[in-house]
Amino acid sequence: MAQCNICIVEPESFEDANLDESWRNAMKAELEMIEKNNTWTLVDRPFDKPIIGVKWVYKTKLNLDGSVQKNKARLVAKGYSQKPGIDYNETFAPVARLDTIRTLIALAAQKEWNMYQLDVKSAFLNGVLKEEVYVEQPQGFVQKNEEIKVYKLNKALYGLKQAPRAWYDEIDSYFNKAGFKKSPSEATLYIKTDEGSGILIVSLYVDDIVYTGSCVKMLEEFKNDMMKHYEMTDLGLLYHFLGMGVVQTDTYIFLHQKKYAMKVIEKFGLKGCKSVATPLVANERLSKEDGSEMADESEYRQIVGSLLYLTATRPDIMFASSLLARFMHNPTKKHIGTAKRVLRYVQGTLEYGVEFKKGKAATLIGYCDSDWAGSEDDRRSTSGYVFTLGSGMFSWASIKQNTVALSTAEAEYVSAAEATSQAKWLRFILEDFGEEQVEGTPILCDNTSAIAMAKNPVFHQKSRHISRKFHFIREAIQAKEIELIYCKSEDQIADILTKALSKDRFVHLRNLLGVKSVKGLEGSVDV
Repeated sequence: MAQCNICIVEPESFEDANLDESWRNAMKAELEMIEKNNTWTLVDRPFDKPIIGVKWVYKTKLNLDGSVQKNKARLVAKGYSQKPGIDYNETFAPVARLDTIRTLIALAAQKEWNMYQLDVKSAFLNGVLKEEVYVEQPQGFVQKNEEIKVYKLNKALYGLKQAPRAWYDEIDSYFNKAGFKKSPSEATLYIKTDEGSGILIVSLYVDDIVYTGSCVKMLEEFKNDMMKHYEMTDLGLLYHFLGMGVVQTDTYIFLHQKKYAMKVIEKFGLKGCKSVATPLVANERLSKEDGSEMADESEYRQIVGSLLYLTATRPDIMFASSLLARFMHNPTKKHIGTAKRVLRYVQGTLEYGVEFKKGKAATLIGYCDSDWAGSEDDRRSTSGYVFTLGSGMFSWASIKQNTVALSTAEAEYVSAAEATSQAKWLRFILEDFGEEQVEGTPILCDNTSAIAMAKNPVFHQKSRHISRKFHFIREAIQAKEIELIYCKSEDQIADILTKALSKDRFVHLRNLLGVKSVKGLEGSVDV
């Protein structure tokens, strides 16, 4: 697919936007949507209530190839002037975890289901307000001979503190009335079943709705019903979600972030740079005090933040990104140099992502590992775990342990406990999907002493000091929820999440993660 290199200039003010017909039309379309939703009512200005200002915000939406999809104008309330307890109360609204999205994708691949996407137009305008809120008339669209009047909001506007909560309450109410069951483990996950064993699964991320299931009729009925209740855009097969590209074929589903990665590399002046084979030099260790000069803290944080977002589809840079995130305060030249090395690795692997092969058995399997005393600053260890559901890893983490481990066995034991916590949550999610894990989830560990401590819940002289919260792994084993199994160190996939490895070892484990180039896939397509 050809890349479109178009210079995008977005208006910074109403005056700039008003000079361009496409932006004028975008503003008119936004106001038409507001009026259609009965979002506000023009009323006399109250003198005993605060009036909130509004402003226009402009954004050009792009396709995956960088071409212009449409110009979007959004009327936004100046929510920063709202006062808690007067203008709003509850503000929290949940969004789907990336782990949940990837779990759903892994399941869809295993079941050979297609995944679809809907977009709610101006979603927040549907949220009914519980508070009495007034806003000024928008610039450029003040009603003639009604200049002194203001709008009383019936529903939310973008920018209001309570707008996300109001929209979530609205869509949650819809799903409840439509016969969906909300997952007790994920507040944005809804499941509906019928008597014929058909299942429909919906995941919500603000105004983006991803859905899949076994029954074509249920999928079609859901889409049609949603489009009756809300102004929707039917995006068809899921192909672009939260900056992630999704390629669906007859044999696999492939997740990648090529477009985002290219944008990040260009942003930090590394376009066309010489790539490297691994994110970190083998056995690389960083510390707070390394003798080099202080670096630009703002730039460093932006790079690391971008890398952390790339880990949504790139577990191969998970350890490097989490390691760099430990030095957000007072980063040095060495730290920022290491961060840019990771970007150089990304430059050479732009078309890489995670592959989920279709038709594989839906058996949850985990791997856990640790790097004992790996931190140069406090000698704390790093835990890593990954989980697969047939093919391709869909859940992963690299975490610095919050206590000092006195031995490799203790570090591995803590890592296994953290993996067990994630395994229990994944089992809940899979049960919601209708895929109850009857047997205990295998978690592969390469330390026999840690396995012995977990399987034998007796007093150990060398483990008496371990925080009691980690001992719940023993209960999980006794309840047959997990099964801790020994594996050879060379087969320990989670090793890639705990330390900087040599090129050969890194590439081998990267392949086992399911991270590969789209060009090497069967019937490969451009991304």
